[in-house]
This record gives sequence, C-alpha cells and structure tokens, in this order.
Amino acid sequence: MVTFFSLDDVPVWKAALVLSDFILHKASCSSELHGVIALELGAGTEMFLMSSFGSGLVGILLARVANTVFLTDYGTEILDNCAKNVQLNFGLLNYEAKIHVRELDWFNRLPPKAKVEEAPCGQKYSWTSGEIEAADNASLLVAADVIYSDELTDAFFSTLERLMSRGSTKVLYLALEKRYNFSLSDLDVVANGYSHFRSYLRDEDESENLESGSMSNFVGKRMDVSQIPQYVGEYARGRDVEIWQITYFKSKHEASVAQG
Repeated sequence: MVTFFSLDDVPVWKAALVLSDFILHKASCSSELHGVIALELGAGTEMFLMSSFGSGLVGILLARVANTVFLTDYGTEILDNCAKNVQLNFGLLNYEAKIHVRELDWFNRLPPKAKVEEAPCGQKYSWTSGEIEAADNASLLVAADVIYSDELTDAFFSTLERLMSRGSTKVLYLALEKRYNFSLSDLDVVANGYSHFRSYLRDEDESENLESGSMSNFVGKRMDVSQIPQYVGEYARGRDVEIWQITYFKSKHEASVAQG
C-alpha cells in the first residue's frame, strides 16, 4: 500500500478520502480513467487537510492520469484555496492533465456564462467558451461530502441533470458519509439527508421504466467500499461512508439534442 501522507491529528471528511482511494485504485488497476475529461463538483468541501493537500484533493489526484480536470465550487476564497493547492502539488504528483479551477454555482444557470477575452482579473474563475465545450464532452464527474442539506442536495441534482443531459455520456462517482440527527417527527435518530439523497436514485433493475417519465432519470449503484485499498493514509472508514456510481438516463429528446 502506498501512503501519500499521515492523517494523525488531522480532522477529515472521510468520504473525500475514500473517493481518493477509489480514484487511485481505479487508475492503478485499469486504463478507464486515463485521458478523460473530468469535473469535480464541490471541490472546496475538502478543506480539511494539511497544507500539502486540501481543496480539490480528489481532482488533483485524478489529474495524474486524466487529460483535463475542472475543479469547481462557488466563492472566491474557496476557489483561491483550490488554485493554491494545485500550485503546491504540481511537482509532487507529476500531473499529466490540464487543471482548471472554475466557479460553478448550483443555484445559478448552466452552462455558465463564458467570459470575454478582456475579462477583468475579478473573473479569473470564469469559463471560456472552449472550456464549456470541453465540460460538455467530459465523461467523468466526481463529488465528495456534498450531501448534507436537502436544499443543497436539490440544487446539486438540478445541476447534475443539466450537466449529464448535455454532451457526451457521463458517470458520477459520489462519496458521502451518512449524518444522523434526532428527528422530532420520528422521535428517533435518523439520517434524513441520506434518505432525501436516495429519493433521487433508481436501482439498475428499474431503469427500463425511466422513459415513461414517471421516475427519476438517475440510476444509482452502491460500490463495495471494502474492496478498495487505503492509499491516502490510515483512517477509520466506519460503516456510514459510501460511494455511489450514478448515471443519467437521457430522454429521447435529450439524446437527439446531445447528438446534434
């Protein structure tokens, strides 16, 4: 096992570490991720690690084998941290990919507005028209620790639908950790946020009914985390960390628009 850094006395979001392990394992065992265009959604949620890693951890590790990686989030301070971590780790990880740090607001329009060539420095995280086209042609999306409020989950899946219904076929690998709270309505400790997340997904054996429009267009498959070695350090995963493979079933209209 290769350990990139120690996690002693460092508060961590476990889901980002498990997803990093997954990416490293998949990259070492197959060529599936080699040369891909990828987007990390909510890259700034990983601001838990020591200065050598941090925001955009999953995307930065993915850049070792990908062609192009977009680290996306919202807010200048968060995006500045992502950009700083890209610079800090440039030599350490031997990047093969082009890495772009870009703003993506889940509560705003998509595709994002393209900047003009003479855009002021305040728009340094804006998208060019070429980058928007590249994102449309992405085949891989990754996200970790973005499921913790129903409002944000709704915005996330709204953005996801617009991303995955455009351009090439995409797959999302999403890592999360169930968060439990006491519910007055249930008079019990429950993971309501997780239940809301699951309401967006259909099992693979239900996919044949998606065209009717009566069901969600997202198909989810929970990965077996126990089969993924730990590469990024020793940490206790626990039972509440999961990775989901999520695909999107395009309607006939969306498929025709994407093709032409």
